[in-house]
Amino acid sequence: MFLRCHPRKKNGKLHRYWSVVESRRLANGQSAQRQVLYLGEINDSQEAAWRKSITVFDEDKDQSSQACLFPADRPIPADEVNALSLVMSEMRLLRPRSFGDCWLGCLLWRELNLDRFWRDRLGDERGGVPWERVLQLLAINRLCQPGSEFFVHRQWFVNSAMDELLDCDFAVAEKDRLYRCLDRVLAHKEALCQHLVEQWKTLFDARFDILLYDLTSTYFEGRCERNPKAKHGYSRDGRGDCRQVVIALVVTTDGLPLAYEVLSGNTADKTTLAMFLEKIQSMYGRARRVWVMDRGIPTEATLKKMREDEVAYLVGTPKTLLSKLEKKLIGKPWESVHEGMSVKLLEQDQELYVQARSGDRRKKENAMRRRKLKKLVHGLNRLKRRKKIKRDYLLERLAVLRKEAGRIASFVQIRKPAPGEAVNRTTFTAKLDKAAWKAALDRDGCYVLRAHVPWEQWPAGMEKQASVLWEWYMQLVRVEESFKTLKSDLNLRPIHHQLEKRVEAHILVAFLGYCLTATLRMKLSQAAPGLTPRAALRSMSAIRMVEVHVPTTDGRVLVMPRYTEPEAQQKMVLETLKLELPPQPPPRIREGKLELATATPAELL
Repeated sequence: MFLRCHPRKKNGKLHRYWSVVESRRLANGQSAQRQVLYLGEINDSQEAAWRKSITVFDEDKDQSSQACLFPADRPIPADEVNALSLVMSEMRLLRPRSFGDCWLGCLLWRELNLDRFWRDRLGDERGGVPWERVLQLLAINRLCQPGSEFFVHRQWFVNSAMDELLDCDFAVAEKDRLYRCLDRVLAHKEALCQHLVEQWKTLFDARFDILLYDLTSTYFEGRCERNPKAKHGYSRDGRGDCRQVVIALVVTTDGLPLAYEVLSGNTADKTTLAMFLEKIQSMYGRARRVWVMDRGIPTEATLKKMREDEVAYLVGTPKTLLSKLEKKLIGKPWESVHEGMSVKLLEQDQELYVQARSGDRRKKENAMRRRKLKKLVHGLNRLKRRKKIKRDYLLERLAVLRKEAGRIASFVQIRKPAPGEAVNRTTFTAKLDKAAWKAALDRDGCYVLRAHVPWEQWPAGMEKQASVLWEWYMQLVRVEESFKTLKSDLNLRPIHHQLEKRVEAHILVAFLGYCLTATLRMKLSQAAPGLTPRAALRSMSAIRMVEVHVPTTDGRVLVMPRYTEPEAQQKMVLETLKLELPPQPPPRIREGKLELATATPAELL
């Protein structure tokens, strides 16, 4: 709706009549206007009541003031010093950029009190722009559209509404300033983790009695000769050709992080647990905690030390342990955890052994075994059917087939021709070990967990204890989800920095982005568990910000930054999170180059 003026001349005098008009789009693409309210002629005293005034920011004077907007077809009253006469026909819309996802990221930043935390620690550092805002810019970029510091400087900042949200100009995104910010944050890593733990308790009443511990790796682009931690090692990304670092992470069952550590790329998993036990105890003190880990992390010496210190743990075991404990587990009763999953418990040598059996998992592993065996048998039969084949070629093909079959090859007994023997059906035979094969199929879907819980107040009854331990172990998937979020959603890999300090600061920024993601996921889980943080951010990014530029008759330009109204999808996300968009940013006045000051009212109509 808008105001429409109807000028009429009566007896040689011009009269102005006003009405409120609504414009509606028709099916043929045209529009029709409907008069909603007729105001009639407005005299001078009523005119003051109907004048519309707004607060504008004069960039030249660096201050806000009241400015009245008048129609361009009538002169400005002489007593209105701060009035603006606008040329509406010259209005332009400029700088469309993302707003909704950036605003949501800044909101999460403030909810975690990260603005106050970094202001207290970086506020005294010299710089033209507050360093906490530079770091906030990097963290929000990692959350919304992950990229390098140069990508933020060259492209992302100008395509986002972070200038309005941070109340900063392009100085906050200068290339050198972004890199210098990385040099200032690493010293506060442990204090940051402790601060976040307090925020998790306040916001979500988080519990820290079950800790999930795991490791991953991320690789580099380049040789990284000046980074002593960049080493070749076991790559979880399948990039053994690249140097890497190892990241150890501790999270809760909700995926909320407590601490992390960046280690050398050739660090063995089993050498890290003792260090992390001391780290968590020094940061948060001794408490009743259960450490849940995969089988490759602890050593027997570490587990023994944990039992002596009465530290609870739950760890997976290799399948070979099942055959050793099979006789002792036969007489134990099964306890149903849920449909298709049963567990039983064995207590031995201050430890608890949990055997878990899943029907669905057994079917899947049986199918995988049979598929590999079928491929191996078909390959052997093809070799048998060949009439003329050399022994060296036969041995090469057998080596390839055994490698592709993996452990399945151990169930097939193959007789190879001796040196000098001809290759035929007598010298080259294969036989399946049916007894071992059947025993392996029976063990599929079964696992053994190893635990030590030195507490008296926990579920009574061995069957219930087995169920609780199994549920704890199933939470280990949370730390794997954390690594997936860091690597895929937050684009942690590959790392292009070459200096050790910059590399660890880069990982710290990614860690901050993950903390924002985890906070958003916790807020969404309370009302919409199926809505992921990435989907919510993608939806909110549809809310764009534009700048409305309207020239004035005195050569200046009125600039009004405005974000678009949310559509139904964005409204649902806002309602789910119980949020409201902020007020529209205040308009500003800029100097312009338009030569319209001498234009007559008739020319401006």
